[in-house]
Amino acid sequence: MQYRHLGNTGLKVSEISLGSWLTYGGYVAEKNAEASIDKAYELGINFFDTANVYMRGEAEKVVGRALRKYPRSSYVLATKVFGKMGDGPNDQGLSRKHIMEQCDASLQRLGLDYVDLYYCHRYHPDTPIEETLRALDDLIRQGKVLYIGVSEWTAEQMTEAIHLADQKLLDRIVVNQPNYSMLHRNIEQEIIPVSEKHGIGQVVFSPLAQGILTGKYKKGASIPSDSRAAQDNINLSRKLTDDNLERVEALKNVAANENLSLAQLAIAWILRQPNVSSALIGASRPEQIEENVQASGIELSPEALAKVEEILQ
Repeated sequence: MQYRHLGNTGLKVSEISLGSWLTYGGYVAEKNAEASIDKAYELGINFFDTANVYMRGEAEKVVGRALRKYPRSSYVLATKVFGKMGDGPNDQGLSRKHIMEQCDASLQRLGLDYVDLYYCHRYHPDTPIEETLRALDDLIRQGKVLYIGVSEWTAEQMTEAIHLADQKLLDRIVVNQPNYSMLHRNIEQEIIPVSEKHGIGQVVFSPLAQGILTGKYKKGASIPSDSRAAQDNINLSRKLTDDNLERVEALKNVAANENLSLAQLAIAWILRQPNVSSALIGASRPEQIEENVQASGIELSPEALAKVEEILQ
């Protein structure tokens, strides 16, 4: 496993990290979830990701219990705030009240005194950015949070947050968590250039396009009954177009020429970006992690990169 700096900080995280979205605390049994975390840790993954809103706190409980056996200093843990956690008017968003209360609730569920990284899960137009940043800055000063980040914010929103933090002498955001894969390249135009300018790293989710870039879905074939697309996933079904599935078939040949699986090629392609701090994978069983971690440290040949670009264009 190779390690990279989280943005321009001194903190090093594994190039490949493990998330718990839609899995832990949900349809994946806790025994499998813990086995996946154990396998990830064994293979050198030191970066684990969850959120308060994942299964309304259940994922945090599972991740916290699984990591409890390891020295706290040996892993980096991220969680998030923003999503709806109750029926009250202040049970979501990025107000000071919600942030402070949810950080304490997350720490209690995780069984920890602090989290390494705390994300604003989305942008909240109803809350002034200064209010949000001051609350996060206070959490850092209290020792409950070490670093802060955002997820799916625009380049303009991140720029405003950086300038405001500098003006008010508040802690800066150091990481962004966007959707990024061979089939979803939106961040290349604005997000990455702005992030490079301000020292913000990317921790990307859905690097395998929710499983499309594993090759399990084929043009003209039935959707596998045990796949995510079979779980009435509307967003994923929209991506299962003939064009995308044809691209996947062509990418398989590139992967074979590089002696890689398609998933390994997809992750290595993401890690070609120096602004990417880590690629966030999901896993319902340990074997999936064993395959994916082998993408760490792989440098794709110029010929392979050119061929991939040709296919994706």
